[in-house]
Amino acid sequence: MSLPSNGITVLGGVRSRSPLATPGGWPRRQEMEELSERTTNVLYQEYRDTSKQQEIEQRRQRDGLPATGSGVTAAPALQLQLRNSMHSLSLWQNLEAVKDSGLLKTLETKEIILQEAMFELVTSEASYYKSLELLETHFLRNPLLVNTLSQSDMHFLFSNIEDIMKASERFLMDLEHRIEESILMSDVCDIVHIHAVNHFQVFISYVINQAYQEKNYRRILQENALFRENIAILENQPKVKGLSFTSFLILPFQRITRLKLLVQNILKKVEENSESEKTAILAHQELERIVKECNEGVRKMSRTEELISIEKTLEFKSKSVPVISHSRWLLKKGEVQQMSGPKSTRTMRSRKLYHPIYLFLFNNLLLITKRSSSGEKYQVLDSCSRSMLRTEDLEDQGQMLACAFVLKLLENQEDREVSYMLKSESISDKLRWIYALTPNRRTRFLSTSTHQPDSAQVQCIQSYSSQEPDELSVEMADVLHILECTDDGWMLGERLHDGERGWFPIRVVERIMSAEVRAQNLKECQRIQQAQEGAQGARAASRGRRPAKSPQYTPTWTDL
Repeated sequence: MSLPSNGITVLGGVRSRSPLATPGGWPRRQEMEELSERTTNVLYQEYRDTSKQQEIEQRRQRDGLPATGSGVTAAPALQLQLRNSMHSLSLWQNLEAVKDSGLLKTLETKEIILQEAMFELVTSEASYYKSLELLETHFLRNPLLVNTLSQSDMHFLFSNIEDIMKASERFLMDLEHRIEESILMSDVCDIVHIHAVNHFQVFISYVINQAYQEKNYRRILQENALFRENIAILENQPKVKGLSFTSFLILPFQRITRLKLLVQNILKKVEENSESEKTAILAHQELERIVKECNEGVRKMSRTEELISIEKTLEFKSKSVPVISHSRWLLKKGEVQQMSGPKSTRTMRSRKLYHPIYLFLFNNLLLITKRSSSGEKYQVLDSCSRSMLRTEDLEDQGQMLACAFVLKLLENQEDREVSYMLKSESISDKLRWIYALTPNRRTRFLSTSTHQPDSAQVQCIQSYSSQEPDELSVEMADVLHILECTDDGWMLGERLHDGERGWFPIRVVERIMSAEVRAQNLKECQRIQQAQEGAQGARAASRGRRPAKSPQYTPTWTDL
């Protein structure tokens, strides 16, 4: 990758021609160099985690809760503080140029907060580029790896990462120039929008290829002993700071999703009906489109592979059902116990009453199967359209039936109505099956826009990656509405910023106790929704048609 080498300045490691030496440039070069030095010491993985932890701590403070974690104190609204005292995030208000200017005495608090939100977008991009540079110099260009991999394996692992780097370099260059023009930034979302439209498409192809990237990385590790040894050597070198090679490979997807949230944060803070709000909305919509295409691309590939894999294991007893379809995907699978025979208290305790069956639930189809003795094949016993399923919870009929429920197939593969009495391993597993099988069973599944300020909310304090199709992957600092909570440690929630729903363990979240904080979270969410819908309405009106409602705030269970 060729990069310019003359007349450069560095912020977060980006090598670009500096306007500082030109007439009209920001004359305080020393402050920019100081900022650069502080930012380049923090890799994006550290920056991102620290920023999220700080967001959690600030929300705790507003919620009246004590701060947690060793050596971490609750921070004022405008003071960022790292868990690791060896590093620090750069604040706009802490720049000597800002202090000397007297702006902190004349600006209102909300204006300073807006500057900090814009400044975080810039400094986080600098940190992100620093990590990309390390991926390039320490891994991609390192003879220890290059000499142990074929050309095809190099492509599998690194994909179009060079295009990603070029996009980040151009983007960071323009952000730097905006800061250099004036210490009081007018906007950054206009720059985000331009780059999202013209340069950020490269994120989509990279993210979609990540499934192949991960699969081939595991294959190469297993087959190539020299590569395995060398990657361990590189991961253990001090400059990597204990981070894994894969943590660098997933940076682009983490960045594009985080960038959307940073723009969303700015949108919450700009004045309503201002030019800054307009550019923030445009930037947010374009980033949302890119993130959506990334997610849909990944889902489409993984869903198709999963359907192919499942179909290979199925054996149809009578009527065959085509499983593979572009409009079908797996929602949930797993073993439950079918209860048969007389339902007396005595027989309830008999093991002969229970027979294991295995359910494959797709968004539009249910397959009831029996696992083969080898455990590798599944004989299909029955099937039904998902829309023709009904469930009945037996929780009020005694302890013996606490984990049991009735599943009715109104019209099965033989065009007749049948009922199955099923027993799950736990209360939470039963509820998850009921909600997956019959998503419209309860009317409390409402969109974010209809939630009340006193609705239960939690914030995520520990990231969690979904293990099952009906689970939700959550990131630190995510805020979620709670739709259901079980006694054995699971919650069903809806994330505020994108409306995604799913189950996650209670241990990774904490409740937001303050009604004021919950109301503020909801207000900010609704403001973003209304601003987006207003912009869509204006564009639709100019084209002479009715606006389409924003879909991300009205999810349904078929989207799980």
